[in-house]
Amino acid sequence: MSKFRISLAQINTSVGDLKLNTEKIISHIELAKSQKSELVIFPELSITGYPPEDLLLRPQFIQDNIRQLKKIISVTEKISVIIGFVDSKTNIYNAAALISNNNLIGVHHKILLPNYGVFDELRYFKPGKTPSIFRVNNIPLGINICEDIWHNHGPFIKQREMGAQVIININASPYEIGKKKIRESMLKERAQSNNIYIAYINLVGGQDELVFDGCSTVLNPKGEIIAQAKSFEEDFMTIDLNISTKNNLSKIEKIPANNLISKSIKNNNHYLSDSNEIKDLYESLVLGTKDYVTKCNFKKVIIAMSGGIDSSLVSTIATDALGKENVLGLSMPSRFNSKGSINDTNEIALNLGIKLKTIPIEEIFNHYEKILNKDIPNWQSNMVSENIQARIRANIIMALSNQKNLLILSTGNKSEIAIGYTTIYGDMVGGFSVIKDIYKTNVYKLAKYRNSLSKKNIIPQSIIERPPSAELRENQTDQDTLPKYSILDSILKAYIENESDINEIINQGYDRNTVVDVIKLVDKNEYKRRQSPPGIKVTSKNFGRDRRMPIANNYTKHIINNVSMRKK
Repeated sequence: MSKFRISLAQINTSVGDLKLNTEKIISHIELAKSQKSELVIFPELSITGYPPEDLLLRPQFIQDNIRQLKKIISVTEKISVIIGFVDSKTNIYNAAALISNNNLIGVHHKILLPNYGVFDELRYFKPGKTPSIFRVNNIPLGINICEDIWHNHGPFIKQREMGAQVIININASPYEIGKKKIRESMLKERAQSNNIYIAYINLVGGQDELVFDGCSTVLNPKGEIIAQAKSFEEDFMTIDLNISTKNNLSKIEKIPANNLISKSIKNNNHYLSDSNEIKDLYESLVLGTKDYVTKCNFKKVIIAMSGGIDSSLVSTIATDALGKENVLGLSMPSRFNSKGSINDTNEIALNLGIKLKTIPIEEIFNHYEKILNKDIPNWQSNMVSENIQARIRANIIMALSNQKNLLILSTGNKSEIAIGYTTIYGDMVGGFSVIKDIYKTNVYKLAKYRNSLSKKNIIPQSIIERPPSAELRENQTDQDTLPKYSILDSILKAYIENESDINEIINQGYDRNTVVDVIKLVDKNEYKRRQSPPGIKVTSKNFGRDRRMPIANNYTKHIINNVSMRKK
């Protein structure tokens, strides 16, 4: 038996900041040396950050990434390193470099390029053709990248047949609800069925809509997890693998193999099934918010606080992510805001320790009334009055954002955004939409979870118990217009996440009229969603990156017309 010491550097990179990423990589190489590791591994595209998107179309960016790789090579005396970078030949490749003793030993080009959901790698990269194994200190390794191991017949199969005893899989695998269980199950099956060690290193951190959860994992040939890094934070772990060596081969060599084609495994889980998933979801929102704000070079944020559940949750997440001194709450009450919601706004601001600024909109709204009464008859009998209030508030919060250089965090949830229960250029205004991919029923679960972490409820119980309301007219509640959120969310999940058709949803027991009305609203409001700020992706079908529907779209109209006549 031979003891093989490896380190996994689970780092948070910043797309495009090649210098910062390289400095972080080098510091972790030095840490691995101090722990006498023989090999240290880093996530997918560590040098560039992931995903670099159209930066990859700039030749200078590719050249600069190669220059940083050379800097890393120069600090690898007495250690081997596997690092993700962009390789440039005639084409460019998503690549993993094996470096040892100040030399580039070999490169693996990612063979299976994902081109679904948030992934768009065929737009930029050419697929690799040749799985390879390498030997580091006489240990045969198969090196592959992310998607290469998710397929039943991926390149790891050939690498094992060639004698690899350890598979090194470097990743930038985004978080989704339920994905951790699927990922662990897949890795256990790969390790056990191939009788092989697997070292799975994942990226951590937020990048635009994506959040990478880390959870880097090492498994033994029995499929048992023998080491696992933290979730949603940087981590560094070192582990000794006990590996049998039968041959006294050269210290490091490269052995080629043949091309392979395979099939993808996809995650369609969007339900919160246990407390650990609620915890992970909350942590993903905190990390995604923190990294978006800081990586976009903001320091502070502003949130319109209404005393409702959505703005209360967003304010709590922002405070946990950025610290109370970096969050400003803004209350903009009108004649329709109840005393209870105003009191709750003050209470949660006090609980969080954030500053709350109050600017009533009643006087401005009165001016609008005088003008519109002259020129737009019956304007108060429809949504004009409600939308004007939301747009007045948008102007005020934008003024403060401009004056104080504050990033606006909008507070709309997925249920509302899906059906257009939002005001374009009103409450939709913002730089980042924290709970954009969170259904309303999950908003309540997250609020209760966050309260469970403190001795005192951060989010007042009255906010959780009060019927949700936009408070844009007298005694308004959401359920005046919408189905119960438990019903609405189930229909939305079926239509959006599962891509079920109308009849399939009706056959699940939902009211025909309700299903038709909800689906009409979803399709009608695509134009609004296109103009909404980016938000954290946590489901398999978020709006924007995953679900891309045409705005001018009459397909659903014809489908609805073919649904049997409504029951009177």
